[in-house]
Amino acid sequence: MSSPNEPAGGPEKVQTPDPDRSAGPITAVPVRYPERWVAAGFILLLAAMFVHMLFTNDAFNWPFMFGNMFSEPVVRGVWVTLSATLLSMAIGIVLGIVLAVMRLSGNPVLVSVSWLYTWFFRGVPRLVLAVLFGNLAILYATIEFGVPFDTYIMAAFGLEGDLRFFSIDARTLLSGYTAGLLALSLSEGAYMAEIIRAGLQSVDKGQTEAAQALGMSRAKVLWRITLPQAMRVVIPPTGNETIAMLKDTALLAYVPVTIELFYQLKAIGTQSYQVFPMLVAACLWYLVITSVLMVGQYFIERRFNPSQNSVRNRVVGGAH
Repeated sequence: MSSPNEPAGGPEKVQTPDPDRSAGPITAVPVRYPERWVAAGFILLLAAMFVHMLFTNDAFNWPFMFGNMFSEPVVRGVWVTLSATLLSMAIGIVLGIVLAVMRLSGNPVLVSVSWLYTWFFRGVPRLVLAVLFGNLAILYATIEFGVPFDTYIMAAFGLEGDLRFFSIDARTLLSGYTAGLLALSLSEGAYMAEIIRAGLQSVDKGQTEAAQALGMSRAKVLWRITLPQAMRVVIPPTGNETIAMLKDTALLAYVPVTIELFYQLKAIGTQSYQVFPMLVAACLWYLVITSVLMVGQYFIERRFNPSQNSVRNRVVGGAH
């Protein structure tokens, strides 16, 4: 008969450890992935073949390339490309802020105008815009400022003359560089409007309402409260847009802007019948400039995102 302290199923069986299994430490065998080494070897083989082509294929003509890619017209074209990038982005950012505020204003007229602007300039390719603005002189021989329908107004009062205050030849005003810059800037304004609108909408509305309750004007709230916080959302895509704009300045060659970097390199290749080396030189120039912009974008993002820096510092500090 079982004692009252024993379980209902009978006396508990005690398991003794196996002396063979507990004799020594467990040896962990890493999992092997042979397919990774096969893939790595294949990629290294392709890389070696590519490097071999760079040094053995005469089509690159490296001496000719390096002898011409630093010539005076090309270096001047680099500065023209940089100036077009900075000016287009500056105008585009200002336009984007205005359009984003109009879109969020609640006024149906302003909202409609902002939406139509964004719809048009986001829908038309920049190459088409650049060529279109380069041919605006066909539409307007002269650009005039004055009262519309001035001839009918003067005739109605029995007067002679016109009510035009200022006029200028369109070809003088819209040079190739100006037309291309205008096309890039207006197109960029549409994209920046959407980026800035998303940044403004990311800020909690309670902060805006609290600032207005303290007596701050809407303009001051926008400048002191909303925009600084929206920069965390706006900065990364703006950096990407700047890099994209630098590459899109090559479209100015089709306006044409003869002092632009890509146009100068292509002209040297065409005149010397060495087109391919100059195209490679264009790739190298754009790679160098975009790499510099990427480094600048990295530090700007760190400046406007201190929370990311604090997390990184805590991780590094904990590791030490």
